[in-house]
Amino acid sequence: MMSLRKLGTVPWVQKSVGTLAANYLRLVWGTCSYGLEPEDFYDRVAPDLPVIVATWHGQHFMIPFLRHEQHRVKVLISRHRDGEMFALAAERLGVETIRGSGTQGRDVQRKGGVYAFKAMVDALAEGYTIVMTADVPKVSRVAGRGIVQLARASGRAIYPVAGATSRRLEMNNWDRSVIHLPFGRFAITVGEPIRVSPDADDAALEEARRTVETRLNAATERAYAIVDGRAADFDWSRSNMKRMRRTQIA
Repeated sequence: MMSLRKLGTVPWVQKSVGTLAANYLRLVWGTCSYGLEPEDFYDRVAPDLPVIVATWHGQHFMIPFLRHEQHRVKVLISRHRDGEMFALAAERLGVETIRGSGTQGRDVQRKGGVYAFKAMVDALAEGYTIVMTADVPKVSRVAGRGIVQLARASGRAIYPVAGATSRRLEMNNWDRSVIHLPFGRFAITVGEPIRVSPDADDAALEEARRTVETRLNAATERAYAIVDGRAADFDWSRSNMKRMRRTQIA
């Protein structure tokens, strides 16, 4: 009998799981009240496009719904077998993929880190927004240097983005992954952009890395505060207006 690990490498299984995941996320999106902060995000980001969207690993599954139909977006997804299913789900949601990941060890070539970095720089130059998780591999909520090095090489701004749902299952794993549940509240929060000079030295890169971490943590806390009813200043009565600006994902 084939093990579950090996079953996850079978192409038809990967395709089926990816399709189911995309349809499930559409269900969550379609049944949740939606909030976006700041409300004028699309106006604010327009002069900076394309940009680099930073999220935390395990908290990123609903981020494709921030995209407007006219936005061209690519997401960085690892070459791991689970990554194949995530890639198929992302593509079903209208987001192109770049395969590869960073690493703290010496296996950067095996994981496709060099290829992925060049592919992201090229994609940004072609007008694609890049979505990537900011965490150091296998270390939750600690930003690595890769994302700020990408900003330095490309000249594009980093926008910290977090998404949260009021109904959710929180996993007890390294990245604190969340399974979003339908029929609740869903909010996306976007922090102030981080810009990295093309001549940034080591100290400047470290300062930018810390800023990404701080602002992404703040955006995450704010998203949860909104959906959990702890943000008294957030006006959910405007959610119907926000739905009119929703992403059009087939």
